[in-house]
Amino acid sequence: MKILVTGASGQLGSTFKALADGGHAKGLDFEFRSSAELDITDFAAVREELLSKDYAYCVNCAAFTNVDKAETDNELAYTINVSGARNLAMNCNESTTVLIHISTDFVFDGFLNTPYLEDDIARPIGFYGDTKFKGERAIVNNLEEYFILRTSWLYSEFGHNFMKTMIRLGNERDELSVVYDQVGTPTYASDLAKVILHIINAHSIDYGVYNYSNEGVASWYDFAKAIFDQFGIEVQLNPIRSEEYPTPAERPKFSVLDKSKIKNTFKLAIPHWKDSLSVALKAYSKINI
Repeated sequence: MKILVTGASGQLGSTFKALADGGHAKGLDFEFRSSAELDITDFAAVREELLSKDYAYCVNCAAFTNVDKAETDNELAYTINVSGARNLAMNCNESTTVLIHISTDFVFDGFLNTPYLEDDIARPIGFYGDTKFKGERAIVNNLEEYFILRTSWLYSEFGHNFMKTMIRLGNERDELSVVYDQVGTPTYASDLAKVILHIINAHSIDYGVYNYSNEGVASWYDFAKAIFDQFGIEVQLNPIRSEEYPTPAERPKFSVLDKSKIKNTFKLAIPHWKDSLSVALKAYSKINI
């Protein structure tokens, strides 16, 4: 079974490749394409790739994910997250390829105080979240066989992410301040990739939108403290409000995702974020000796 992975040099794409190289995807034939090798904003290039091989699935890991930069680089964020998603959907429809697309908790405004369900109203408060939701709609409107997985606070031993930034800053500084009034769930990219492999291996036709993150709840302050505690970094960590650390893009204050749908549909046991963080830190240590 042939599977195309776009955005293969990014965080989630690199995670997929590591799993495949480590023997976690037996019986699956992956074709990894970085954004330089396959530009999803190029309709003709996407069409040629999807029609050149008999792909059963396309896992779209390509995205504009710089939340703050999206506020000023509107055109590029829109082109990748909306036009790119539409290009994939239209061409997957022609090639009868199932699309697995990664979306985000940022489609929600964060005004609820209970975990978000898939059918809760999407109301993004920033340009990044807006493009990701419009990308979802472009898929829904152009394709029937798709899985859209909304995830949150993705991190891993690969790419640029909060875990790696905290390790670097914790080793450089004696004191750090991290916001405590934004609450969500850290998600280890390897866990998300394994769930996608599970969906593929199940040959599921339960298409639609699903939430996926690790279990548990944390603030960014809690996440940072767990990283320092588990990794053995001594640093004075101060909790601050979002107003004390202004950013170009406003973040949702509460973006915990309800995962009942994906757990019930695919009979999943999801790890707690602290347990997965321990696994991620060990993996990080192995490649940063």
